[in-house]
Parts: sequence; structure tokens; C-alpha cells
Amino acid sequence: MHSAFCIQHYTVRIPPYHWWRTVFFLIPAISVYTIVLGAASILSSLFDRRGYSAHACARLWSRLILLTTGVRVAVEGLDRVTPGTTYIFVSNHQSIYDTPVVFASLPFQLRIIAKESLAMFPVLGWHLRRGGHLFVDRRHPDRAGILRRWRALVSEGLSLIIYAEGTRSADGRVARFKAGSFLLAIQAGLPVVPVAIINTRAVMPKGRLRTEPADVRLIVHDPIQPPAIAEPTVR
Repeated sequence: MHSAFCIQHYTVRIPPYHWWRTVFFLIPAISVYTIVLGAASILSSLFDRRGYSAHACARLWSRLILLTTGVRVAVEGLDRVTPGTTYIFVSNHQSIYDTPVVFASLPFQLRIIAKESLAMFPVLGWHLRRGGHLFVDRRHPDRAGILRRWRALVSEGLSLIIYAEGTRSADGRVARFKAGSFLLAIQAGLPVVPVAIINTRAVMPKGRLRTEPADVRLIVHDPIQPPAIAEPTVR
């Protein structure tokens, strides 16, 4: 399926960070954020089965990373969605920085679909599952199982963020969207909200460890109601 929205070319020329800034400042800072907030998030899961406290830790972690890296995010279109409503947000994927941008910018209880291999880590797997995140084996996806678990979480007001391309773009172009996210929306009866993330590739493209400060845009488009998505079309 082709992407549900268009993303314009957007670049900002900013002097590059020197390698030493990434090695001696950014990596240690992010490591501290991850250790401290990760521990707080795991401890909160002992008392908060819904994962609300863990999500608050994730949002703070995301904001600190963006601030430390020098990423400025302009958010557009939040007036198109209703607070407290459950959505399936479907986004393009340019950079590992997409996740901090999404969590810092969207005021919803977001959950992700993670690789099944992460569930094998004793503490991390338990923590993600308890917080409402879903796992999928990409080689043999169990859509029925995902749908069943997701329906159990919808009543708690959780929303899902899906990178519909399935992987990060190597050249910044939007690749063909996977049909799974749209099939999940149809079967769950939830509106799909297309989200365009622009210019995170300038921060840290796929295959590069060094980061650059940049201006990023996140555009929230109009929700697409399930009846407007025909199942044969998404296939």
C-alpha cells in the first residue's frame, strides 16, 4: 500500500557537531538519562499495571534526549485529534530519533509494537508487556493474537504508534507501507491517524552514530475512520 500522506523535502543547514561532542557529552548524558529513568520506569511497573508512570518516564526521557541533542520540534495538527480518544498513529520512519520525537510531541498514552526478541530479556520483556506494549515475530506475525491483546488494552485508553514502513528509510524516501497496521485498525474498529515526521534524518540517519542538531516537524493529519478504509484495498 502506498503511503497515506505526502512528506515534502525539508532540510536545515546547521553546522555539524564535532565527533568529540557526541562521544564525550551526548552518549554519557543519554546513558545517564536511560539508566535513571529506566530504573524509575521499571520500579513504577511494580505498582502501576497500566503503564501510565512508565509512559511519563518515557516522555521525560524523550524530551531530555531532544534537548541535549539540540533537536527543536514544531508540532502541527494536534487540533485534529481529540484528547482521551484511542487512536492508531501511523508514521513514516527516518531515524532512531523518530521515537523520542513522537513520545515527546503526542499527548497520548502511546504504546509500541516491539520485536519478539525483546521479550526474551527477563526484566525488559516483563516491563514492556506489563506496560501494555505488544510483541510481534516479524517472520511469523500473529495478527489475531495482537488484535486480541490490543482489544484488551483499548478499554484503558491506550493508543498505538506504528512505523508503517517496517524499518528506517536509508535515503529519506517514504517506502511502501505495510498493510498490517491498517488491517489492525479495521479489525479493532479504531481510527487511523497519519503522522508525518520531517527531517529527523538530518539528526541521525540510518547507519550513522554521530548526531546533528536540527529543526524537526511533526504533522498530525486528519483521522481516517475504519469504514473509510476498505480491507481489500489495504491488501
